[in-house]
Amino acid sequence: MRSIRTDLAQEAHQLHGEVDGVDSREMTCEGYEAHVVQVRTAQAAQTLGKPVGTYVTVELDGLLRREEDGFSRAVEAVAGLLTPMLPGKGLALVVGLGNRAMTPDVVGPKAVDFTLVTRHLVEALPQFSHLRPVAALVPGVLGTTGMESGAVVEALVERLHPACVLAIDALAARSVERLCRTVQLSDTGIVPGSGVGNHRQGLNRETLGVPVVSLGVPTVVDGATLIQDLLGEHTPADVPGRDLFVTPREVDSRVADLSRVLGYAVSRALNPSLRVEELTMLVE
Repeated sequence: MRSIRTDLAQEAHQLHGEVDGVDSREMTCEGYEAHVVQVRTAQAAQTLGKPVGTYVTVELDGLLRREEDGFSRAVEAVAGLLTPMLPGKGLALVVGLGNRAMTPDVVGPKAVDFTLVTRHLVEALPQFSHLRPVAALVPGVLGTTGMESGAVVEALVERLHPACVLAIDALAARSVERLCRTVQLSDTGIVPGSGVGNHRQGLNRETLGVPVVSLGVPTVVDGATLIQDLLGEHTPADVPGRDLFVTPREVDSRVADLSRVLGYAVSRALNPSLRVEELTMLVE
């Protein structure tokens, strides 16, 4: 089988079928379908190409249909699934990975724009002591900063000593049907740039020394992967498109919607006493 690029554990599992050491189940959260894939062994991790850990994919179709309560339900669904992956207390560092100059890659930075940052308030003002301290960082990309985003995050972790890192980034999918309509959560960390084959230093417990939870939205499909997905066994050996990426025509509005969901969901998971309506007044 030719190489198919996908960052989604659910797609990798579907591609390989039943694999020893992999458990999967489906559930519903706030009316949205969620798929849980647990990779339990090193052999299963090698087969799927995903580290050992838990991966949750949420299908946010109601958000795309602009249902009346679609946004608030999406926030509650993602926040509810994210909460069990996080330590119960301590400083949380939210990292928005990506390039603000490229719309399909701006999910991370935009999500940080909608994240409630509280560290400075908690430390300085006693009336905010009930809130969990949250810090945020948008490290940029090597081409504009001259620094690897992983190195920037690592330096900040050494300075702040957070209890956990939440890394938000754009991903690559196998199927165009998943683009800008799903969110993947994982407790295994993330590799910046992996969605477009531009692998950088990984952000995970091994590199940072603290738990790293990742949140991602698939915004592109690798051209060669798309061709192979469409043609199947009839795909030519020298399939073109490896340097091309496909993204939805309405990527601007979809990325804006999903980034907002992620920012609110992270804020709700870290400070569950704050309702969506309160967050709207605080972050917008």
